[in-house]
Parts: sequence; C-alpha cells; structure tokens
Amino acid sequence: MKYDVIVIGAGSAGCALATRLSENPNRSVLLLEAGPDYPDLAHLPDDLKYGYSTSASAVGSPFNWSFEGQLTYHQANPFPVARGKVVGGSSAINGQAFLRGIPEDYDNWASLGNDQWDYLKVLPYFRKMETDMDIRDDFHGFDGPIPIHRHKREEEQAVQSAFYNACVAAGFPEVQDMNHPEATGVGFMPKNNLDGVRMSMALTHLNPNRHRLNLTVRANVQATQIQFDRKRATGVHVESGGMKFIVEGDEIIVSSGAIASPHLLMLSGIGPADQLRPLGIPVLQELNGVGQNLRDHPGASIRYRVKDDVVLDLEGPWTHTVLRYTASGSSARNDMQISQAYPAGPMYGNVLEAEGVRINCSLELPVGAGELRITSTDPHVQPHLDYRYLVDSWDRQRMREGIRLIVQLIEDDAYRDVIKERINPRDEDLHSDDALDAWLLENLYTAIHMSGTCKMGPGSDPMAVVNQHCQVHGLEGIRVVDTSVMPDVVRANTNATAILIGERVSDWIR
Repeated sequence: MKYDVIVIGAGSAGCALATRLSENPNRSVLLLEAGPDYPDLAHLPDDLKYGYSTSASAVGSPFNWSFEGQLTYHQANPFPVARGKVVGGSSAINGQAFLRGIPEDYDNWASLGNDQWDYLKVLPYFRKMETDMDIRDDFHGFDGPIPIHRHKREEEQAVQSAFYNACVAAGFPEVQDMNHPEATGVGFMPKNNLDGVRMSMALTHLNPNRHRLNLTVRANVQATQIQFDRKRATGVHVESGGMKFIVEGDEIIVSSGAIASPHLLMLSGIGPADQLRPLGIPVLQELNGVGQNLRDHPGASIRYRVKDDVVLDLEGPWTHTVLRYTASGSSARNDMQISQAYPAGPMYGNVLEAEGVRINCSLELPVGAGELRITSTDPHVQPHLDYRYLVDSWDRQRMREGIRLIVQLIEDDAYRDVIKERINPRDEDLHSDDALDAWLLENLYTAIHMSGTCKMGPGSDPMAVVNQHCQVHGLEGIRVVDTSVMPDVVRANTNATAILIGERVSDWIR
C-alpha cells in the first residue's frame, strides 16, 4: 500500500501532526515509531503512566534511547541524554513541564526569514492544543486535547515553599501564569499531568483518534533511510522484527527529534559532504547545516541536605516551582531559569543519601552551539553529540551569576528550618570566577531540550536545512517537523513548542 503521508517518529510533533492530518478522511496517514505502543491507558506501564516517576527516563530503560553526549571537554565521561523510545516519544517519559517560549523567541525566528512563525501567528496553535484548567483568557485554550494545570501553594513541600518565599524575599515578582506573554518571576510551572498521570501526546492526541480508518500506527519499526527518485522522496527503508521493508508515500515527514532526524537525513545522503563522503554515503543533497547549530539548555545544580525533621515526599509533585529571570546586563528577557528539582531519581542514584536535594540553574538562551556528527553508516550507531557548553564567556558569566543567586536564596531565612548544609559547590568553588568556572565545567548537565540541528530558514541562509514550511531545501516530498527545525532553542522547556510545530505544519499540508 502507498500512503499519502508517512510520519517518521511518534513523538510530540509526530503525534500532533499525524492526528491533525488524519482529520481529512481522504488522506491516508502512516505513523511509524521505533519503540513500543500502548493503545490504551489500562495497558500503559506504570513508569510511563505516573508522571512523578523518573524511571522511564533512566539509563537503560526500555523506553529510552539512552544516548550519550559530550557536554564539555572537561568532563571525563559522556553525559546521559534521555529521549523517548515509545509511542508518545519524549512526552511519554519527561517531567511534564508545559512551558511555552516567550513571544520574543518566535519573533526572533520570524526575523530570520520565517515570517509565519512570529508570536501572533503561533499563539492560536498554543491555544488550540490545550485545555487550561486554571486560566481562561485570550492567551489560553479551553477545548484542546491537552489538560494543563498548576499546583497550588498548599500542595507545596517544605523545600518548595522555602524556595518560593526566598525568591519573593529577594525581590522577584510573583507570577500567576508562567505562560502569560509578559511573565517573569517566581511561580508554578504549568503541567500536562492530570491526577498524577503523565498526559503524553499518545494519550491526548493519538489514542482518541485511533478509530480513524485512514490513520495507521506501526510500532517497533525503525526507519533507516529515506528512498528517493532523483530529488523526490518516495518512501522509507525500515526494519521491524529482524526484517527489512520499504514503505512508500507521496510525502515523507521526518519527526524523529533533534538527534534522530538529522541522523536519518545524513544516512540518506542529505547533509555536509565532508561528513558523508568519508563514510561512503553518496551525497544526494549537500546541506551543511544538517547536524550543526545544536542548541540546548546547559544547567548545573546546587545540592544541599535537609534537616532531619523535613519530610520529602518522593511520590509527590516536583519541579513545579520555578523562577524565570533576566541576567544582569542581558538584553534577552528571561534568559535564566531556576527551579526546585527532584530530590532523587534513577539517573542520579540515591540522591537523598549521597547528594541531597537539588536546585537547578539553567541557561535558557545560550550563545554557544554544538554539533551532531555522523560516525557510521550503521543506523543503530548513535551520532556523536558535541554540545560545547560554556565555550562563550557570556554564557559562563550568566551561569556563574545563577549559581551565586541560588547560594544567596538558600541563605535566606525562608530556608532556616529546612537546610542542614550545602554539599556542592563547596565554599572554595565559589571564591573566584575561575574557581566557579572550573566547577561548572565539571558539573554541568543538559536539560535535554535539543533543538536547531535542521535549522529553519530561507535558501539564502547557508546553514538552513528546511524552509519555514519545513520542506527540505533542494528536495521534494520531504519535510522535517520537530524541534530540530528551531533556529534557536526557546527560553522554556521544549515540549509545548514541539507540539506547536506539528500543529502549525499540519495546516500547510493539503
């Protein structure tokens, strides 16, 4: 059978896109996913279902690709990079922070030659995707597939309450709605979690529409190469159950995320010739931006031990109290984010005993960018991820300020009855810029908000991979639709924007 549209990857963008495209009963849509599928909530494994658990994103989880990346040249070991390998993609394993980028993010995209992506044009799609259970105004949706809510102050744990009060005491404004276009300050993270259940895009978009006869979902199918007839995409080479097939479609949409999408393009001969030719991959379309412009949010954590009488409910909600602020001397609003984080989790071992409770500092608009490089013609060998974090001096300066701000916050009276001692960084790590830089370069993590590796832009941009309608430059019948097309990472967690991209592009495919 030949399909009208084949969507490769059932993550946030792919689920939204396939669902919207199949609203037209005359269009046949095939959605492919390398991981497993759970078509109903009753059979969904607990570590996917219950959103306050981090086990689904642990290294070695069957639902995690368990990639590795080099964050800085100073870290001895690669850092784990979790990506969802299941229908629902990373929305099925993430922390459910449903935070939009700020208006300037999308207006900046438009200023780079992508005028269909300014804030006023994307706002209707943010509204379309959600049912906000707390706020009803012109900025929020009330009849979309994704339920959004915010925890209340009375639900806070002691460490979260201390963080909130310390931020207010430091002069930061209180924010009722973090997705308001003017929001800045401390408040509660909007979450796509309903009664403890992680509302992945499999649950919100895909499952309610599986009855459509024109929508086919195939799980445990890995795409290995795009098939072309000259410059037109005509199908996808796939592997499933130890066998290899070719599925054909009029339009091929790569929605595999900011790692797998550029990787698949390069395996198909689309990308930098100086990477493809040494591996013996024939160059179909030389696009030097494929795999370049790797954008993400570098972060670091302050760790402390709580007093013996402080109760920490590991089964309860975490990472819902957040501070968004602008670094000193910065012209980019909300370029920093600080949040009270999980006290424990499989990725970090027994943090309560070994490393304490964490407060995370994240650089939301870094200057520096890394790259993704293909290293093998074997599609099962992950590409090399080189983040190049904190190479830029302005990035280092803002991260230093963020860490020192956290130290200031936990010294506030709000924490007097909470904190026993700060574990890391030590006082000697804070005594000079050089010492703190050294500590940061050793202790950085990634927020796992990969973006930019198939950059959107006009043909006049030598590093653009797709145009603003997400069509691959120089080719026909192929688009890339996921966070890889972002010209720059948004100043927020990226899941909401990934869905936005799928929703927006669906209107352009007829």
